[in-house]
Parts: sequence; C-alpha cells; structure tokens
Amino acid sequence: MVLALLLSALVVALVVIGLFVFGLRRRLIQRSGGTFDCSLRWNVPEGGDTTGKGWVYGVARYSGDQIAWFRVFSYAPRPRRVLDRDAIEVLARRMPEGEEELALLSDSVVLGCLHQGVRLELAMSEDALTGFLAWLEAAPPGQRVNVA
Repeated sequence: MVLALLLSALVVALVVIGLFVFGLRRRLIQRSGGTFDCSLRWNVPEGGDTTGKGWVYGVARYSGDQIAWFRVFSYAPRPRRVLDRDAIEVLARRMPEGEEELALLSDSVVLGCLHQGVRLELAMSEDALTGFLAWLEAAPPGQRVNVA
C-alpha cells in the first residue's frame, strides 16, 4: 500500500515537473520578444493539401534576418526550423479549407511559401501576417524581396 502511494506521488511529481519545464521553455523562447504563434507544414505537395495533415503548431521568433520556428509541444531548446529572410518566397495567401480549419487556430491565414527549393505553408493570425510581410519587405538594400 505504501509502495503504491509512493509510486503514485512520484508519477504526479514527474508530471508536474514536466509541465513546469514545458512552460518554462515557452517563456524563455518568448522572453526576447518578437514572437508569434505560427503553424508550419513542411514539404507541401505542388497542388496543395487541404486534409489538415502535416500541420505542426509552433512559435516563431524574429532574429535579425531569420525566423526561428519552435514546436510548441517539445522540450528542445533549439528551433526546429530556421528560415532566412532572403530565401523565403511568398507564393500565395489563402484561408484554411476543408479539414485544415480543424487543424489550425480559428483566425489563421495560410501563406504558401518556397524556402530554398522546399514548399512550405505557414498559418498565422492576420496581425502576425501583416508583421511577417512587413519584415520580409524591410530587407536591407540589395537583398531580393519575394512577396507575391
């Protein structure tokens, strides 16, 4: 009986510690500012895909001429993807369709992009999209800007 209670307390303590570390990681990512909620779908087929599969919820952070994208449900301290400003080409903008509406946040706008030959889609709020497009267009002189 005592062993069962001890094991139960240990499991509860581990869950609480795991959730604390999870929240601390998110706080550390957002500490420097310039972050926004952004879902990402990497390596999207040419014709598009509205099944809702492949979307991963994350947080993006502006960092000079790059955007560092972190998975929300991860303990990794480093970004999962890093997108260079001069390598991002915006192809299309659309609203979520079909089952995507269930996979994304309710106010999301989907932005189809090309990054170093890889098709990807970013889903973010209208406000975050305005900031993202302004960041793309604010490239230093001499860099190409690829906003459709």
